[in-house]
Amino acid sequence: MNTEPHQSKDDPAAPAAPEGRVADTPSPTEQERVRAETVRRLERSMGVLGTAAVSRMEQRLGWFRRMSAEDRSWIGLVAQSGVAAFVDWFRNPERGRPAITVEVFGTAPRELTRSVSLQQTVDMIRVVIDVVEGQVEELAAPGGAQQLREAVLRYTREVAFSSAKVYARAAEARGAWDARLEALIVDALLHGDHEDGLQTWGSALGWSHTPVVAVVGEAGGEGDGGKVLDDLRAAARRLGHDVLAGMQGRRAVVVVGVGDRYPVRDLPGAAAEPLTGLFGSGPVVVGPAVPDLRAAGASVRAAVNGLRAAVAWPDAPRPVPADDLLPERALQGEVEARRQLVEEVYVPLLGAGSPLLDTLSVYLEHASSLEATARMLFVHPNTVRYRLSRIAELTGRTPSDGRGSFVLRVAVALGRLAGAEEG
Repeated sequence: MNTEPHQSKDDPAAPAAPEGRVADTPSPTEQERVRAETVRRLERSMGVLGTAAVSRMEQRLGWFRRMSAEDRSWIGLVAQSGVAAFVDWFRNPERGRPAITVEVFGTAPRELTRSVSLQQTVDMIRVVIDVVEGQVEELAAPGGAQQLREAVLRYTREVAFSSAKVYARAAEARGAWDARLEALIVDALLHGDHEDGLQTWGSALGWSHTPVVAVVGEAGGEGDGGKVLDDLRAAARRLGHDVLAGMQGRRAVVVVGVGDRYPVRDLPGAAAEPLTGLFGSGPVVVGPAVPDLRAAGASVRAAVNGLRAAVAWPDAPRPVPADDLLPERALQGEVEARRQLVEEVYVPLLGAGSPLLDTLSVYLEHASSLEATARMLFVHPNTVRYRLSRIAELTGRTPSDGRGSFVLRVAVALGRLAGAEEG
């Protein structure tokens, strides 16, 4: 049994470790002494480190050089705060995880998350790490380089996690605000209110594209509205459109700024086609293309009124332009649809003279028969054919087509009623 007195490893008289053997870990007291000395060195170097980090960012990050002076100054402040918060945390390791979100990112305005992306923030963190790690040997007290290096790695990991949290919260808050603003704009477009403020509100959402088209359809089952709106927004943005979306009862209302993606002659149908399958069952109605967001109320109201009236045309295409539903909208009592039908169909016929109107009336009354119409008017059938072709040219509606004859019949009836009221 060994009876020799035990010698402390802190005893200066203790024999040195044999050659090739790893030296014993410094005592806690020695570690604290080294840490305190390192902290003093860091405190003296805080300003230099922050300045060096900003200088390195200017050298390595092109997007940083292109930023405004104000944003660069805020980022410099964040870098300085990050270094100061690290020194404070390193001084008191018993505090556990550092409160980085408050101590570092709390110095910058919330709007900075719009100027600097999460990827750019990661790039900044890497630059600051490189600056600090490159000076570890000079900053650390003798014997404290490993201690400082491990602390830097742990702290930068916390910075990375906190950065992600900051951007997640900002995105969540911005998403909730954007959704409320979208709902406000859609409501204003539907009711024709606050038209002077629409461009300003749209700019707040980054709206820039014209022309504008509204698409309306049922959202689907109970509770599906939110998912349908999210899917519609995502699909529109993938196509490069500006988009606003909101619910109006069970109806999903989507307003898209399509830019120059489609030729004007293909609108509004081309803009609605890729979105149609994301609505619930039933008709999907697309309003007319308008020049900008301020005029979008007309497209939204036409599409919503068209959806209400679409039940009267079960065989309507999907999507169906709101202008193709003018007769149903007029029969439902929509004043704008009545006015549009009279101006686009009846007024051109009236201006062309009585032969066209008389020929159309007789043709429709006699089941679209050329021969019967010719006999009633005492003209040759070819004359009837010519007049019918002129009617189609003037109105864009073909009298011999079932749908075209229905539109023409309703328009002529409304025109005569309007004329009687004026007389």
